[in-house]
Amino acid sequence: MSKPRPTPSAPSLTCTDLTFAWPDGTPVLDDFQLAVGPGRTGLIGLNGAGKSTLLKLIAGELTPTAGRVRIAGEVGHLPQHAPLDTHLRVDQALGIAETRAALHAIERGETGEEHFTAIGEDWDVEERARATLDQLGLSALDLDRTIGEVSGGECVLLRLAALLLRRPDVLLLDEPTNNLDRTARRRLYDAVSGWSGVLLVVSHDRELLERVDRIADLRAGEIHWYGGNFTAYEQALAVEQEAAERMMRVAEADVRRQKRELTDAHVKLARRVRYGNKMSATKREPKIVMNERKREAQVSAGKHRILHTERLKEARERLDEAAEAVRDDDEIRIDLPHTAVPPGRTVLTLDDLTLRSGAHAHLEVRGPERIALTGRNGCGKTTLLRTLTGELPPRSGTAVTHVPHRFLPQRLEVLDNDLTIVENVARFAPDATNNRIRARLARFLFKGARADQDAATLSGGERFRASLAALMLAEPAPQLLMLDEPTNNLDMASVRRLVTALESYQGALLVVSHDLPFLRDLGITRWLALEDGELTTTEPM
Repeated sequence: MSKPRPTPSAPSLTCTDLTFAWPDGTPVLDDFQLAVGPGRTGLIGLNGAGKSTLLKLIAGELTPTAGRVRIAGEVGHLPQHAPLDTHLRVDQALGIAETRAALHAIERGETGEEHFTAIGEDWDVEERARATLDQLGLSALDLDRTIGEVSGGECVLLRLAALLLRRPDVLLLDEPTNNLDRTARRRLYDAVSGWSGVLLVVSHDRELLERVDRIADLRAGEIHWYGGNFTAYEQALAVEQEAAERMMRVAEADVRRQKRELTDAHVKLARRVRYGNKMSATKREPKIVMNERKREAQVSAGKHRILHTERLKEARERLDEAAEAVRDDDEIRIDLPHTAVPPGRTVLTLDDLTLRSGAHAHLEVRGPERIALTGRNGCGKTTLLRTLTGELPPRSGTAVTHVPHRFLPQRLEVLDNDLTIVENVARFAPDATNNRIRARLARFLFKGARADQDAATLSGGERFRASLAALMLAEPAPQLLMLDEPTNNLDMASVRRLVTALESYQGALLVVSHDLPFLRDLGITRWLALEDGELTTTEPM
């Protein structure tokens, strides 16, 4: 693998008049503009705004309906979900197998020109590969071994290592800290901090966003730029929102004033009509004079009324504009009384359980406990959850759930992509009427036609919300809910929505997450760690 030739100008990416819609006609971007130069840019926005789609368009993985993308330099893309073939060798996953083979052939004395061509200037590829793996905490992965079973976090780091070895000019990262434990996240933060080309990163990870040079907020199909890191963005946004709210209050007051003045105009017109009728009845003036005065009064009052009607219309338009500038992130509002678990009821029992990974666990859960399960990537947390659901058999021991339960996996495989949101929820609640499902979905922010979206067209955050709705609205209601890295792919507003939703949940929670602020907001009652093959109780984090 040869190092890319230097570009004649500084690396950059530009999107001009970019338009994209899904095959079913759902619009994502329309006449979109973007220009990004060297430096680290954090791309944020509500779920469904089109962030992941934009990265795929820039990387050439999707074709725009109209407009164009121009890249100065080579581009590398790390998508949200990119599983690796477990049969590959590590060097194949890193994309350096051909270069290594040529290097070893020359070391054996083979002098074919094709070997030198394959190597180019990359004679230190093996040293760089090992250094990169070590930098990302993957030193245990020998270049010649088969990948085998790797955790979601190790998969992300291995794909990132492949990108770093390619040394692209433009690096696109989509939620790169998903599935990463605290140690792995710190290593990724270091890699991002040291990046010198163009970096465009989509993330909800605040610590990562503190390391960028600027924030690009994708809102209503347009980019709003904020200089500095996420803290600077929040401060600027607070000032912006304060001004927007002040303008909305002014606009509301203006609408009220214009309504009063319009009402006064109607009253004045009615008074003039009554006065004219009275004068006509008393016949104090000639009829022709009274008719003329009546006509003039009506014309004058009519003009006055039209003037105030127009002013009210303009005031309402100003109010609409002011309201659009004020963000209103709707919250999930649900009531789940059937999920309640009495304090003394046994919910889950693990008796001398040994997982396929070799980890050992003994546990009893009673009542509506809220349990956080932590541990490093690859320690077996997901394996434990899948064993509890019956998806994976244990090596020995037993795992018994004593109440109705549901499991939301990292990959969100709950939904059928060929069905709409309504149809997916109906699979979990077959006896519920269509109207009942729609009424309950509205509380998960899928209102009206949005509930008829195909699951395949949903963004990561929308897919999570629809999956959560399907599980929590299932019949019978789940009294044990198991979540595996639930904040992956969620923007910060969606994380707040999730916390709000789970506040209404009255059953037992078992949550695997590396997102400590999220776990603290959930009100965790017991902290467990899977370390060195044993499930143990730990101090609150």
